[in-house]
Amino acid sequence: MGRSSTPGEGTRPRVRHAGQLGWDDGIYEDGDGDSDKDAAKPDAGGGGDGGGRRAASRGGRRGRPRRAPKKKKHRVLRWIAFSLAFLILGTGAAGYLWYEHLNSNLRKGERSAGNGAAKKKAPNAAGQTPLNILLIGSDSRNSAENLKLGGSKESVGNTPLADVQMLLHVSADRKNASVISIPRDTRVDIPACENPDTHKKYAATNGIINESLRGGPGCTLDTWEQLTKVYIDHWMMVDFAGVVDMADAVGGAWVCVKQDVNDVSKPGVPGGSHLRLTKGKHKIKGEDALKWLRTRHAFESDFGRSKAQHMYLNSVLRELKSQNAFTDTGRLMNLAETATKSLQVSEEIGTVKKLFDLGMQLKDVPLEKMNMLTMPRIPDPKNPEAHVLPKPGAADKLWALLRDDQSLDPDDRAKAAKKVAAGPKAGAPASLGVTVVNGTSADGQAATEGRAGVVRDMLKAKGFTEADTSTELGSAPTTEVTYPHSAGAQGKADALSVAKALGMPTSAVTETPDGAGLTLTVGSDWRTGSTFPKTVEDDSDPLEGTESVNGAKTDDCMDVYWPYRQM
Repeated sequence: MGRSSTPGEGTRPRVRHAGQLGWDDGIYEDGDGDSDKDAAKPDAGGGGDGGGRRAASRGGRRGRPRRAPKKKKHRVLRWIAFSLAFLILGTGAAGYLWYEHLNSNLRKGERSAGNGAAKKKAPNAAGQTPLNILLIGSDSRNSAENLKLGGSKESVGNTPLADVQMLLHVSADRKNASVISIPRDTRVDIPACENPDTHKKYAATNGIINESLRGGPGCTLDTWEQLTKVYIDHWMMVDFAGVVDMADAVGGAWVCVKQDVNDVSKPGVPGGSHLRLTKGKHKIKGEDALKWLRTRHAFESDFGRSKAQHMYLNSVLRELKSQNAFTDTGRLMNLAETATKSLQVSEEIGTVKKLFDLGMQLKDVPLEKMNMLTMPRIPDPKNPEAHVLPKPGAADKLWALLRDDQSLDPDDRAKAAKKVAAGPKAGAPASLGVTVVNGTSADGQAATEGRAGVVRDMLKAKGFTEADTSTELGSAPTTEVTYPHSAGAQGKADALSVAKALGMPTSAVTETPDGAGLTLTVGSDWRTGSTFPKTVEDDSDPLEGTESVNGAKTDDCMDVYWPYRQM
């Protein structure tokens, strides 16, 4: 954006030294410090410095002085100089006021509701850490503008639901990125939260993930962290009106349908987005973009809707790159104005500069290394027609990939697997000191007394004779083995050997910042028993059965469910 005019963003424009601007004696004066005053004085018989100079310049002739043209020129130059100074100062002031205006547009909230359950990954050798941002789409109708775009008057005043939830993961080296959606009807554990606006308190519950927004965006972030154990740096939230405004600011995005689509109410299936498109490609923006993002019935399910949303986001990124929006100051100003009005963000990124810096994190990620998908899932036994659960094994491995900052690109994953296989071997069990922590209280129940000692003895029986217990209680929804960042590949190999000895999946192994050694935290999923609870085989592919979309593909088209193909 060039030199910034904002505090903390480089040097504010300022008036340079007069000499640098040309306010020097050579322009305005003939040698003394007040030539204009001298020029205004009548000749006094050639007396004084000014008169002597004038007399000399006229060869001693008397008559009307000839200083007026030069005096006029001086005044013009002085006016230009002062105008330039005013312009520079005015530009700086305007830039500062514009910056403050944008900052005042932003609505901010607390990052977490206080029940986050993940640890930030330690920096790599270059000092970089992964970037994780939770993107939330609110279905709020609590404004006239939002109500006009969807919903009924009866919905006004209701607690908004987080009907769209996506986690944007950008790798520490900024060479790849992933977007993972969790369907809105996924049943998960929602931690206790207090809504920061209403101060209403909500107890921990097992419910549908879109209900987590009742405790504010920070509660939705805590829910994600509890489920995935992925540390989430920030959240951003947008409502219906914000989607429309952002779509217009970008200038639209290309989408495609394989058949004609008309998403309207059907017998027994009320509602509909009212998306109406003919077969083929279309560039959509404004309300049409919102209709596309909301379409569920015509794309058969929430999973189809997630795929359509991913296709739209990929198209937006392609548009921004083709417009040079990351480097074009004019485009950035326009987008910044719209974004600050449309978005609500967590407070630690609540300035234009920080949002700009975040945008720059995506600038150099190759589109072919941008992968988007929906969480692997299974029908919820309690309500298989309406709700889903994360697919055991596959979903766990997906979260493990994100925690380990691994690319979702199949080729990249294959290379990473070879690197691990060629890495160091685990140390002998008897040489490894393992600290066992009782974390069985994470489900809100009292911790199982003596649980750490029981699991410690199990490890000793497996040859880990240096295993010992911690005197402090922990809290973990699921059992995990952690190793410090400084231990590197050797630490991971050692942790995997502990997990394998107890029959735990590889996805239960994760790296933590330095400060603790090899640690086994027994979670609330293993409160009793001498055998780790089995779910499914750990060889489930995390991308299996998902709607994966790659950022470089421009020929993706959505299938339209047959009842919605009539125009």
